[in-house]
Amino acid sequence: MPFIRHARAGDVDRLTAIGLAAWQSAIAGLADGERMRRVAEASFYRFLSDHWLCVVLIEAEGGIRGWVAREDFDNAISDLWIEPAAQGRGFGALLLGEIEQRIVADGFDIATTKTHARNDQAVTFFRNRGYGVSWLSTAYAPQLDGDVEFIGLSKVLIAQD
Repeated sequence: MPFIRHARAGDVDRLTAIGLAAWQSAIAGLADGERMRRVAEASFYRFLSDHWLCVVLIEAEGGIRGWVAREDFDNAISDLWIEPAAQGRGFGALLLGEIEQRIVADGFDIATTKTHARNDQAVTFFRNRGYGVSWLSTAYAPQLDGDVEFIGLSKVLIAQD
């Protein structure tokens, strides 16, 4: 049975590995190469080392299978990563439901997130759970040395009167 808990400092290496593997799967065809992988790995490690307190993870089948974060403890979901071998088994939906409950408990009515626009799997995941497209933008990504299109998604969690 899956178990959701707060991350601990000792989880950083495993969370980095999950984030990196899921990221590589999500960007397949957009950016390749050892240099990009090293940059991404360092970014995950730095983020998780500095922000593990804002991470909630899911354990199942004997190990950590994914994680979700709210970097600024606001209504923005900054990260949601499930190890590729565990995708499609409901772990992402469980984590999303948990983080949405925490967003509501902290007084926010709407949850937001963003991803690169060609990450069809992530866009479909969020749209299937009630998120709608709220914006599109293009930004220069120095790691890719090019422009990347981003999509913002949002979901009303508490109906307004």
